[in-house]
Amino acid sequence: MKTKIAIIFSAGMLLISLISCEKFLDAKPDKKLAAPNTLIDLQALMDDDLRQNSQMVYAGEIAADNFFVKDAALKAIFKQTDVNIYNWEKQNQFEDVSNSWQNTYRTVYYGNTVMDNIANIERNTGNYKEWDNIKGQAHAFKGTALLHAAFVWCNAYSDEGASTNLGLVIRENTDFNVKSERATLGATYAQILSDLKQAAKLLPLTQIHPMRPSKVAAFALLSRAYLSMNKYVEAGLYADSVLQVNATLLDYNTLVSSAANPFTAYKGEVLFHLNDANPEMLNQANAFVVPELYQQYHTDDLRKKMYFKTIGTDFSFKGNYSGGTSQFFGPAVDEMYLNRAESYARQNRLMEALADLNAFMLKRWDKNKLYTKFESNDQKKVVDWILMERRKELLSRGLRWPDVKRLNLLGYQIELKRNYNSSQLVLPPNDPRFAMPLPEYIINLVGLKQNP
Repeated sequence: MKTKIAIIFSAGMLLISLISCEKFLDAKPDKKLAAPNTLIDLQALMDDDLRQNSQMVYAGEIAADNFFVKDAALKAIFKQTDVNIYNWEKQNQFEDVSNSWQNTYRTVYYGNTVMDNIANIERNTGNYKEWDNIKGQAHAFKGTALLHAAFVWCNAYSDEGASTNLGLVIRENTDFNVKSERATLGATYAQILSDLKQAAKLLPLTQIHPMRPSKVAAFALLSRAYLSMNKYVEAGLYADSVLQVNATLLDYNTLVSSAANPFTAYKGEVLFHLNDANPEMLNQANAFVVPELYQQYHTDDLRKKMYFKTIGTDFSFKGNYSGGTSQFFGPAVDEMYLNRAESYARQNRLMEALADLNAFMLKRWDKNKLYTKFESNDQKKVVDWILMERRKELLSRGLRWPDVKRLNLLGYQIELKRNYNSSQLVLPPNDPRFAMPLPEYIINLVGLKQNP
């Protein structure tokens, strides 16, 4: 049934592209065939892990400043879209850029399908736990997809720009007669937060498998969302809600640094398993950590061995929590320690911030070497320490791009640089290119407003 449901819904990909023209509406599959009408059917949609868990938007990871790709590899990579994303050039005219857009709105469509159809299934004493769980998963997947889409296609959130900056298309049901329009940035984040809060209310505390979102995962995603909005109190409270349930950090002293990937899928600190589609641009043969970042890892910091492998004179990243080569984008316990630490530090609760930072670092340090605690009464210094460890820890998680965007709104003046064809490319702070252009074919067919 899981496969059957997935095939039927994949047949409606033109619909997922948000095209409301009559001729495309005529092409949608027969409702009698497409509409799942049992809880088993709806759970099958949510368990379609290839589409739900493994297609996260990866453009921000390519465009960020953690990795570099050599010119020869760029010329050999077949996806011109990804090359242009890497160089901060317009890429939306290439058709394959639509994949990330379609993947996002397929997840939204699946979520709306569950919400539309579960309303027709009676919630009773015999099924209420399953009923709530499935509906909560739909909200969680939808909110997560929109959050990571906003990281790529929208400006960083600010209260000042919430009502004027362009957001995403908000689809609240499966009615394709409703015209697709871009909401404001504020309305977009309101929808994201609403979905994730609904998920937190409905989901069980933990799930039978980390492919399914749980209440704890929803709390973690809310912390991620609020931190991207520079709302530190809320980000810290939700991170704390996670850590009250699961504060177990993986001790890197127990890992085998010589392994191709020292981390096992679905285990360790993983709260909700999400990964990208493993783009060629980011594989270990092409993407290398920038030297200035690699040099920030102390010799006794075990991440230097667990995260990287040497290829010639360069270092590629092998430390994906996905357990394979795909980049892990899901929330994990380590991120929550760093979120809470930053929240405390921004509120000048420095003792608590440093307690989190040092507890975290002890699990990353060689137990046979002396660890010197971070100690300071200087708020700026503590925040800077946390931000540096955040960058070093959350490498290849899809978070550096939104971090740069939110920090530049605060005046950090982070300028991204690339060397390409013997020239240096520069992306200045708060440049309009931080909100990537929507796919051109969507603009042409639907009439959505394009980013500047």
